[in-house]
This record gives sequence, structure tokens and C-alpha cells, in this order.
Amino acid sequence: MVVEVFWTNNAVATYNKVLDYLEVNWPKKVTIDFVSKTHKIIDLLSTGNIKFRSSGKENVYEVLITKHNLLIYRIKSTHIELLRFYDTRQHPR
Repeated sequence: MVVEVFWTNNAVATYNKVLDYLEVNWPKKVTIDFVSKTHKIIDLLSTGNIKFRSSGKENVYEVLITKHNLLIYRIKSTHIELLRFYDTRQHPR
């Protein structure tokens, strides 16, 4: 069963922010690896058969893409929403 995965506006904005940072500050290979790992995680989510670590909020989960980047997503009854990408070095507030 394939589940649709939707990107929220916030997910798009925070994903692009990570890409911009990587492109300016890291070798191109790091950016390519981040994009590849992100798509692999989204492909896993779209199978509908996997859940990652709970965030503590109902139906909201998180998965490490790299040691510095976390993807936060919500499982809905008909689809999955990508909520945001989060730099693990940031203060949570």
C-alpha cells in the first residue's frame, strides 16, 4: 500500500534552508547525500509500513536524516504530512 506524502509550506521552507546552508558551507557531496537520504526516508514513509520515533505528540514522529538534521512528520488517516526539517544543534524553542 502506497501512502501519499505531502510537504507542508513549513517543510518546504525548512528543507530549502538546510539546502542553502549546505550549499554555501559544505562540499557538494554533503548536499547530494542529504537530498538522497531525505528521499530514501520519504520513500520508506510512503510504504505506510513504518513509523519512526514518537515526538511525544499524538501522531507526530521524527526521524534523523543526518546527525544534524531531523525530519518531523504527522501521520493522518489518508496521508503523511512532512511538517519541518530541524537542525539538531538548534535550541528547541
